[in-house]
Amino acid sequence: MSGSSRSGPSRRPASPTSSTGSCPAPRRGDVVPASGQWVAFLVASFLFIQVPGPSLLFMLGRALTVSLREALLSVAGNASGLLTQAVLVAIGLGAVVAASATAYLAVKLIGAAYVVWLGVQAFRHRRDARLALSSDMRPPERARAALTTGFVVGVTNPKTVLFFIAFLPQFTSASAPAAPQVVLLGLVFASMALVSDSVWATLAGKARTWLARRPQRLDTLGAAGGVMMIGLGTTLLVAE
Repeated sequence: MSGSSRSGPSRRPASPTSSTGSCPAPRRGDVVPASGQWVAFLVASFLFIQVPGPSLLFMLGRALTVSLREALLSVAGNASGLLTQAVLVAIGLGAVVAASATAYLAVKLIGAAYVVWLGVQAFRHRRDARLALSSDMRPPERARAALTTGFVVGVTNPKTVLFFIAFLPQFTSASAPAAPQVVLLGLVFASMALVSDSVWATLAGKARTWLARRPQRLDTLGAAGGVMMIGLGTTLLVAE
């Protein structure tokens, strides 16, 4: 009897302890990646963002062909496009693009054609770059158009979708749903890209303003920016 009375109490504490051990999953520390994963993610993201890619080259081209204000708005639009891609990856649409050759090709063609079109327009209107220095000569819808331009370029880059699919899940915690973590990581990545691209666009814009002291050089620079975007779009089109 005494042995059985000991075994009863010894089982009771064991059951609550085990059930409590399975409940604390929703802690804040489990909802987001661990600190070690954050450090690795931030370092890897910084290095990746600094490598000249479609977004950076596009922003440099914009800074050379339009005003600094419009280039920075395009940077903000591009960051919004990156965040949208992260959300799509989180809900599974990114995997569809990665798995479907037709979907991948469609997104690739749309994005590349749009960048080429922007480059052609910049080259055709290269002499208008002088007017971009006069803020009173800009159409009132330019800010919205600049945001939209950056967003379209960012959201239609299929290589970024594939990068997010392969990259973001590596830094998620297995103890919590992956989708919210992927969105959070995408938000951080887009914010880092926003800051970095803004710095590069500002530097390019300052160089453009310096060259504007001689309008002929500004025309040449505007044409160079257009050619850069045409080359970028062509590269995106033919790249595997």
